[in-house]
Amino acid sequence: MLKVEGIHTYFGKSYVLQGVSLEVDEGKVVAVLGRNGVGKTTLIRSIMGLTAISKGKVFLTEQDITSLPAYARAKKGVGLVPQGRQIFPSLTVIENLLINARPAIKAGRPMWNVDWIFKRFPVLKYRVSNRGNQLSGGEQQMLAICRALLGNPILLLMDEPSEGLAPLIVQDIASMIKDFKASGLAVLLVEQNFNFAMNVADYVYLMNKGRMVYESIPAELAGNRDVREKYLGI
Repeated sequence: MLKVEGIHTYFGKSYVLQGVSLEVDEGKVVAVLGRNGVGKTTLIRSIMGLTAISKGKVFLTEQDITSLPAYARAKKGVGLVPQGRQIFPSLTVIENLLINARPAIKAGRPMWNVDWIFKRFPVLKYRVSNRGNQLSGGEQQMLAICRALLGNPILLLMDEPSEGLAPLIVQDIASMIKDFKASGLAVLLVEQNFNFAMNVADYVYLMNKGRMVYESIPAELAGNRDVREKYLGI
């Protein structure tokens, strides 16, 4: 589904990503963990096309999308739930949702639509006429996720979706991600919440100073205290 091959990315004069590679298969959740400032958000932005890659390749369903702008990647099926939610504060819930709505690009894939959103998240239905800045943090995060879903992606990039949320909301987001996986959606999850990531991921990578320094299934990382202490401090 997604294949990232040795990408290098600068942010200004800072050399942030230094040859990062990873893969995400269809119907799988891959988590990227690491401390603050190691390059996780830059990785998401580079895959989405929001930050230019200086070297390396990004492939989606075996197609080279490295040179495509962000909007073209979205049309090919890359969805983004950005860090900080970034919903439109002056637009209503329904306007925030519909601004990204597009039909599924792959026949036979479940179709994400407003009816499904309101059935799965009745709180958004009740808030349908409220503006984005009138929602709680948890409601805003649900809206950001559902907005991305209405683009009917085949790959969903999620940047710190549990950040700043109450435990019950985090549990609901974990349940959502498991639903996505069951539907065949591929998910790349950047997280600092170790337990949350371990709960939903099929495979994990650890980043440090712009490089991937470890990868394994979650159970192996959970049992590797030395690696966790060195790169995550836990």
